[in-house]
Amino acid sequence: MTDRYPAPPEGFADFVAARSGALLRSAWLLTGDAGRAEDLLQTVLTTAWRRWPTVVAAGHPEAYLRRALFTTYVSWWRRRWRTEFPAATPPDNTGPGDLARESADRDAVRRALARLSRQQRAIVVLRYAEDLSVERTAQVLGCSPNTVKVQSSRALRSLRTDPDLSLFTNREVVP
Repeated sequence: MTDRYPAPPEGFADFVAARSGALLRSAWLLTGDAGRAEDLLQTVLTTAWRRWPTVVAAGHPEAYLRRALFTTYVSWWRRRWRTEFPAATPPDNTGPGDLARESADRDAVRRALARLSRQQRAIVVLRYAEDLSVERTAQVLGCSPNTVKVQSSRALRSLRTDPDLSLFTNREVVP
């Protein structure tokens, strides 16, 4: 009897175990929804599974997967089910703190990011959440550094005036 599911390519399972958390955070920042973030990451990992020997041979599997993550996200507007929104689930309790405020903060950031264009959102995530340089962001997204600078500037201007994020400017910082 043959296995219906073949074994993962060598090194794939270890890579996914080590890096999927960071990749999922990036996907969540892009999509603003946990379910859609998981779908996005799973789509990218499925593609990588099939090409894993080639991905590893190229030398930088995480860089390949990050680029695939962002380019897949930017191209998702063509997908038929893009208007499907799963029900929200409560966040996991990760420790003490003001869970209501943390949840409200995440929701405010998600709403503000959702109002940006897909390209602007991808640029903001790459530049400020992933801490990539302008040149590296341009390389990942396949555009010019000037496009990254212009779109980043427009996105930050939009975020600065976003009503959902105004709560952060009026909040007292507590260590």
